[in-house]
Amino acid sequence: MTEIIYLKMKKKLILSAKKHIHLKDIAYISANNREKKRKLENTPIYRITKKDKNTVVIDSFLIIDHLHQMYKDTEFQLIGPEQTIISIETNRKPPSIVLTACVWIILFIGAAMTIMNFHYDVSMQEVQQKLHFILTGEESEFPLWIQIPYSIGLGLGMILFFNHWFNKRINEEPSPLEVEIFNYQQDLDHYLRHYENKIK
Repeated sequence: MTEIIYLKMKKKLILSAKKHIHLKDIAYISANNREKKRKLENTPIYRITKKDKNTVVIDSFLIIDHLHQMYKDTEFQLIGPEQTIISIETNRKPPSIVLTACVWIILFIGAAMTIMNFHYDVSMQEVQQKLHFILTGEESEFPLWIQIPYSIGLGLGMILFFNHWFNKRINEEPSPLEVEIFNYQQDLDHYLRHYENKIK
């Protein structure tokens, strides 16, 4: 009787060094026979070399074809993703404090300019002056009792919108920025599955 082994490919694998890839690294394995499962887990699949640069895409069809040659009395059934993307991370130096500070300052100034230009375009100061006149009956060039709470509320609104206060998350809901990063990563992985090199 032919034994059935179920394989579920991992979507992504991140490695910090060049190494041999075994089946357990790129797939989850379900088998009744523990000894055979252990043997399958340690089956060599691929060796990462300098030629692979920083990304390798391993296709499940080639994996199953390779396993059929080694285990002829076994039937392999695939569940889930059809490819695994392997990202090779080289040893990176910690970011420079000076460079980080420069980037932070540039982003801060850019964000401030964006907010100020938006408020200038919509004539926010005139709106606040008219609102002050409607509520109090007096004219004021700088209605601070409106402008100060508005400025504080703008900052608090940004914190709530991005759902972060430094490294602390306010609640479990992902922020719009995190969703956009996730979508970008999904599109990038989709592109890699179509165009990157696969094992031969």
